[in-house]
Amino acid sequence: MKKVLVLGGSGFVGRSVCEQLVRRYPSLHLVVPTRRAPHAGHLRILPAAEIVVADVHDPVALTALARGCDAVVNLVAILHGKAADFEAVHRRLPETLTRAMHAAGVARLVHVSALGAASYAPSNYLRSKAAGEDALKAGGLAVTILRPSLVFGEGDRLLNLFARLQAIAPVLPLAASHVHFQPVWVEDVAAAIVKVLEDPSWAGRTVECCGPQVMSLSEIVRLAGRLSGHERPQIALPWWAARVQAFLLECLPGQPLMSRDNLDSLRVPGVASGRQPGLADLGITPAAIGAVAPGYLAPGQGPARLDGWRSLHR
Repeated sequence: MKKVLVLGGSGFVGRSVCEQLVRRYPSLHLVVPTRRAPHAGHLRILPAAEIVVADVHDPVALTALARGCDAVVNLVAILHGKAADFEAVHRRLPETLTRAMHAAGVARLVHVSALGAASYAPSNYLRSKAAGEDALKAGGLAVTILRPSLVFGEGDRLLNLFARLQAIAPVLPLAASHVHFQPVWVEDVAAAIVKVLEDPSWAGRTVECCGPQVMSLSEIVRLAGRLSGHERPQIALPWWAARVQAFLLECLPGQPLMSRDNLDSLRVPGVASGRQPGLADLGITPAAIGAVAPGYLAPGQGPARLDGWRSLHR
């Protein structure tokens, strides 16, 4: 591969994907579009990363970005919003991307969806993710779909959020505390993306990206509190109280910690179905959350994910 377009490359998963691609292919030309250049400033340290200010929802701009690329990785997603927002990002963008890739003469695509995506799923998030998958499957591209469970890692929204909440709250009211997940390390998800990009035999297949442990949300939250030095008692909320809590959080300014649609997504366990290949089929031994999280949640630990690149490319 000589040139790859990474949509959503400035985000949490995207940073790891870009780093791993450059490590694997030092001369690779990475194209990373962003709405505002400062959002992707941390990637400028990577060799040959081209940060382009562009609207990926604009079909003309997207076609221009894809032209000359060997492959595209789509990581663009939202967790909060109205039904129309989810449709725009998770369904219409894949449709636009399909047309842009055909116009640009690019066939290879890796698309990151979500575990539990289905047309009958209880949330707008999961239904729109399924609609995006269907659009790509019908689009005639050589697409591989990855479905991760909860993704953790340095700078994540999962463990860091619960660590911060327990640092300030004496008791933690917790919705959906009994729901189970298989938390997967962001570096393992990134490695899976690189693996399927390298191997064209994965085109047309779906991979479930899950960690080695099945854990309840309560166990995950307890781990975050223990590692950060602030483990607090939990109060498991009944469903009606959880929906009231989510509604109130939606009313606060800024991005909500939880929405009612997030809560509806939690009706679906984030565990592997066993009907699709997983990380082991890609030759990846997934890391356990307890082996990785102490490195960035322990008191006094600071971010260090790009220190290696800084030392090499000052």
